[in-house]
Amino acid sequence: MTSNHPIIQERTERTQWFLQDRFGMFIHWGLYAIPARGEWVRSVERISVEDYQTYYDEFDPVRYDPKAWARAAKQAGMKYAVLTAKHHDGFCLFDSALTEYKSTNTRAGRDLVREFIEAFRAEGLKVGLYYSLIDWHHEDYPAYGDRIHPMRDNENYTRNPETFDRYLQYMHGQVRELLTNYGKLDVMWFDFSYDRMKGETWKATELMAMIRSLQPHIIVDNRLDASGEEGGTIFTKNPLSYSGDFASPEQIIPPQGVTDDEGNSLPWEACITLNNNWGYAAQDFQYKSSTTLIRKLIECVSKNGNLLLNVGPNALGEIPKESLDILAEIGNWVQKNGDSIYGCGQAYLPKPEWGRYTQKGNLLYAHLFEESVGPINLNGLAGKVKKARLLSDGSELFLSRPWNAAQYPDDAFISFARPEHSSYPLPDQRATVVELELL
Repeated sequence: MTSNHPIIQERTERTQWFLQDRFGMFIHWGLYAIPARGEWVRSVERISVEDYQTYYDEFDPVRYDPKAWARAAKQAGMKYAVLTAKHHDGFCLFDSALTEYKSTNTRAGRDLVREFIEAFRAEGLKVGLYYSLIDWHHEDYPAYGDRIHPMRDNENYTRNPETFDRYLQYMHGQVRELLTNYGKLDVMWFDFSYDRMKGETWKATELMAMIRSLQPHIIVDNRLDASGEEGGTIFTKNPLSYSGDFASPEQIIPPQGVTDDEGNSLPWEACITLNNNWGYAAQDFQYKSSTTLIRKLIECVSKNGNLLLNVGPNALGEIPKESLDILAEIGNWVQKNGDSIYGCGQAYLPKPEWGRYTQKGNLLYAHLFEESVGPINLNGLAGKVKKARLLSDGSELFLSRPWNAAQYPDDAFISFARPEHSSYPLPDQRATVVELELL
């Protein structure tokens, strides 16, 4: 159902490419790659600015090659990428005129954001920047008494609330720099609203007006308006101007997808880590398998969503080999089966027992995760399927009614070989995709 609400109409226009592309790369990278205990290390370990300074002094990612990152993303089948231009620790990977706390002043001496954008654009990928609304380095950001600031228990870091406006000027100014100095951006990914630190605390109406004036096409997530725990007014029929263009569930794939309070599908993107950390964690080897991630990508698309899959490069600027190997495996599958992902969305049928459906027009894609005893049942599709083929190689599959299916007149059946009632292993154990052309 289309809405006459202007914010919803504009959101629909802006997100058309997003709902086509479906798969992106998230990149969490910064000073925290040196301690290598995750991107929240300053908060978790209550590290002072002075003690954290050692990582700034050491930062020199001599193996940073964004062209290699871009190739890895493209080969994985990703269509866009989002890099942390500034995370919560306040360190900027870009050459901001508003701070000295930036990569160009480190041993690196480089504008790492500019290099990222140029490399990914050169591979034909859309580019986005993550920007943390909070800042543990800035002297005007609330510290003592804040719930998550590294110095939350240290009375020496008591702030004057009247100076918070100086921080807002700084934050808005940096967003303006990002939207002015790097050409066309496709995504602005804000993080991190919490407690009272959301909405107009950020002067969000003013901030979003600036964003729309500078780059009206850019899509923005919903975290100006909402914390990670809840979604904000994007879920309502009267979204605020800063409600964002897509919802951003984190480390979870919503059971029923994401809809507004009237049941209309919303643009959404699940952001998921490859292991258990966003930033590089040297001792975290709990990587998800490529099969799991392929199936989670399928699950997102089957619920009208996107997958933003994270990598955490190390202190030298390298994406870990374990991550690259997983991305290559995903890319191997996507290269053969991408037609069932790009431009696809939720099917009109309920989830089947053996896997999931995605759909694009009259093409229904059956993603088979489980082997069948006998032919594969397509519940409710009797007389509705014109052709069936294996998507990975285009080979014909057998669409016929086996002798033992007389009691299931409403169902269609497909088989990989003859005789049709026999059982055969799935051609691809990760996810076998059958393209069904519907009548």
